[in-house]
Amino acid sequence: MSKMIAHVAAAAMLAAWSLAAGGAAAADAVGVWATEGGKSHVQIMPCEDKLCGTIIWLKEPLNDEGEPKHDANNPEEEMQARPILGLPLLTGFVPNGEAGVWDDGEIYNPEDGETYSCTLTLVDDDTLKVRGYVGLPLFGKTQIWTRVN
Repeated sequence: MSKMIAHVAAAAMLAAWSLAAGGAAAADAVGVWATEGGKSHVQIMPCEDKLCGTIIWLKEPLNDEGEPKHDANNPEEEMQARPILGLPLLTGFVPNGEAGVWDDGEIYNPEDGETYSCTLTLVDDDTLKVRGYVGLPLFGKTQIWTRVN
Protein backbone atom coordinates (compact mmCIF):
# COMPACT_ATOMS: atom_id res chain seq x y z
CA MET A 1 0.00 0.00 0.00
CA SER A 2 2.78 2.44 0.88
CA LYS A 3 4.49 1.71 -2.49
CA MET A 4 1.25 2.58 -4.27
CA ILE A 5 0.98 5.86 -2.36
CA ALA A 6 4.61 6.65 -3.21
CA HIS A 7 3.97 5.96 -6.92
CA VAL A 8 0.84 8.13 -6.92
CA ALA A 9 2.72 10.94 -5.14
CA ALA A 10 5.62 10.69 -7.60
CA ALA A 11 3.21 10.76 -10.56
CA ALA A 12 1.42 13.79 -9.11
CA MET A 13 4.73 15.63 -8.61
CA LEU A 14 5.82 14.77 -12.17
CA ALA A 15 2.49 16.05 -13.56
CA ALA A 16 2.77 19.27 -11.55
CA TRP A 17 6.35 19.77 -12.72
CA SER A 18 5.30 19.20 -16.35
CA LEU A 19 2.51 21.76 -16.05
CA ALA A 20 4.85 24.26 -14.42
CA ALA A 21 7.44 23.76 -17.16
CA GLY A 22 4.79 24.25 -19.85
CA GLY A 23 3.56 27.40 -18.12
CA ALA A 24 7.07 28.76 -17.92
CA ALA A 25 7.60 28.13 -21.63
CA ALA A 26 4.39 29.97 -22.47
CA ALA A 27 5.42 32.87 -20.24
CA ASP A 28 8.57 33.44 -22.33
CA ALA A 29 6.56 35.01 -25.17
CA VAL A 30 4.19 36.81 -22.81
CA GLY A 31 4.75 40.55 -22.90
CA VAL A 32 4.57 43.55 -25.18
CA TRP A 33 6.18 43.33 -28.62
CA ALA A 34 6.92 45.99 -31.23
CA THR A 35 6.00 44.74 -34.68
CA GLU A 36 8.48 44.91 -37.52
CA GLY A 37 8.81 48.51 -38.64
CA GLY A 38 7.55 49.79 -35.27
CA LYS A 39 4.02 50.54 -36.53
CA SER A 40 2.30 48.86 -33.57
CA HIS A 41 2.74 47.12 -30.23
CA VAL A 42 1.09 43.79 -29.51
CA GLN A 43 0.50 42.45 -26.02
CA ILE A 44 0.84 38.66 -25.93
CA MET A 45 -0.85 37.01 -22.96
CA PRO A 46 -2.24 33.66 -21.83
CA CYS A 47 -5.81 33.03 -22.94
CA GLU A 48 -6.87 29.95 -20.97
CA ASP A 49 -4.32 27.30 -22.06
CA LYS A 50 -3.20 29.13 -25.22
CA LEU A 51 -1.50 32.40 -26.15
CA CYS A 52 -3.24 35.32 -27.80
CA GLY A 53 -2.27 38.87 -28.68
CA THR A 54 -3.96 42.26 -28.93
CA ILE A 55 -2.89 45.54 -30.54
CA ILE A 56 -2.34 47.99 -27.68
CA TRP A 57 -0.46 50.85 -29.39
CA LEU A 58 -0.25 52.37 -32.88
CA LYS A 59 2.41 54.74 -34.15
CA GLU A 60 -0.32 56.40 -36.24
CA PRO A 61 -3.61 55.78 -34.42
CA LEU A 62 -5.66 58.23 -36.49
CA ASN A 63 -6.82 58.03 -40.10
CA ASP A 64 -6.62 60.90 -42.65
CA GLU A 65 -9.79 62.45 -41.18
CA GLY A 66 -8.29 62.55 -37.69
CA GLU A 67 -10.52 59.71 -36.44
CA PRO A 68 -9.28 56.53 -34.70
CA LYS A 69 -8.42 53.84 -37.24
CA HIS A 70 -10.95 51.04 -37.69
CA ASP A 71 -10.81 47.56 -39.19
CA ALA A 72 -11.92 48.93 -42.57
CA ASN A 73 -10.41 46.08 -44.65
CA ASN A 74 -12.26 43.31 -42.80
CA PRO A 75 -14.33 41.28 -45.28
CA GLU A 76 -17.14 41.05 -42.70
CA GLU A 77 -18.98 44.35 -42.93
CA GLU A 78 -20.13 44.27 -39.29
CA MET A 79 -16.47 44.04 -38.16
CA GLN A 80 -15.31 47.09 -40.13
CA ALA A 81 -16.39 49.51 -37.39
CA ARG A 82 -14.24 47.93 -34.66
CA PRO A 83 -11.21 49.99 -33.67
CA ILE A 84 -7.69 48.81 -34.49
CA LEU A 85 -6.58 49.62 -30.92
CA GLY A 86 -7.67 46.63 -28.85
CA LEU A 87 -8.03 44.44 -31.94
CA PRO A 88 -7.34 40.73 -31.38
CA LEU A 89 -4.38 39.99 -33.65
CA LEU A 90 -3.07 36.60 -32.48
CA THR A 91 -5.25 33.65 -31.40
CA GLY A 92 -4.95 29.99 -30.47
CA PHE A 93 -1.20 29.44 -30.04
CA VAL A 94 -0.06 26.30 -28.22
CA PRO A 95 3.47 25.10 -27.40
CA ASN A 96 4.55 22.58 -30.03
CA GLY A 97 6.95 20.68 -27.76
CA GLU A 98 10.04 22.51 -28.98
CA ALA A 99 11.30 25.11 -26.50
CA GLY A 100 10.21 28.62 -27.45
CA VAL A 101 7.92 27.60 -30.32
CA TRP A 102 4.14 28.00 -30.47
CA ASP A 103 1.99 26.97 -33.40
CA ASP A 104 -1.56 26.08 -34.42
CA GLY A 105 -2.34 29.78 -34.06
CA GLU A 106 -3.65 32.44 -36.38
CA ILE A 107 -2.68 36.02 -37.11
CA TYR A 108 -5.08 38.62 -38.46
CA ASN A 109 -3.70 41.28 -40.78
CA PRO A 110 -5.83 44.44 -40.58
CA GLU A 111 -3.98 45.86 -43.60
CA ASP A 112 -5.56 43.29 -45.94
CA GLY A 113 -8.39 41.89 -43.78
CA GLU A 114 -7.04 38.34 -44.03
CA THR A 115 -6.34 35.74 -41.35
CA TYR A 116 -3.32 33.47 -41.74
CA SER A 117 -1.97 30.38 -40.00
CA CYS A 118 0.95 31.39 -37.83
CA THR A 119 3.91 30.14 -35.80
CA LEU A 120 5.73 32.08 -33.07
CA THR A 121 9.39 31.32 -32.34
CA LEU A 122 11.26 32.98 -29.48
CA VAL A 123 14.75 33.61 -30.87
CA ASP A 124 16.01 35.12 -27.61
CA ASP A 125 14.47 37.00 -24.67
CA ASP A 126 13.89 40.12 -26.78
CA THR A 127 13.28 38.72 -30.28
CA LEU A 128 10.18 36.92 -31.57
CA LYS A 129 9.95 35.45 -35.06
CA VAL A 130 6.36 35.60 -36.33
CA ARG A 131 5.64 33.51 -39.44
CA GLY A 132 2.26 33.89 -41.12
CA TYR A 133 1.38 31.52 -43.94
CA VAL A 134 -1.28 29.90 -46.09
CA GLY A 135 -1.29 26.11 -46.18
CA LEU A 136 2.32 25.27 -45.34
CA PRO A 137 4.82 27.46 -43.45
CA LEU A 138 6.97 27.30 -46.60
CA PHE A 139 4.43 29.63 -48.27
CA GLY A 140 4.53 32.57 -45.92
CA LYS A 141 6.20 35.66 -44.58
CA THR A 142 8.29 36.15 -41.47
CA GLN A 143 8.45 39.26 -39.33
CA ILE A 144 10.84 39.90 -36.45
CA TRP A 145 9.20 41.51 -33.42
CA THR A 146 11.16 43.13 -30.60
CA ARG A 147 10.20 43.07 -26.94
CA VAL A 148 9.16 46.48 -25.58
CA ASN A 149 10.79 47.21 -22.21
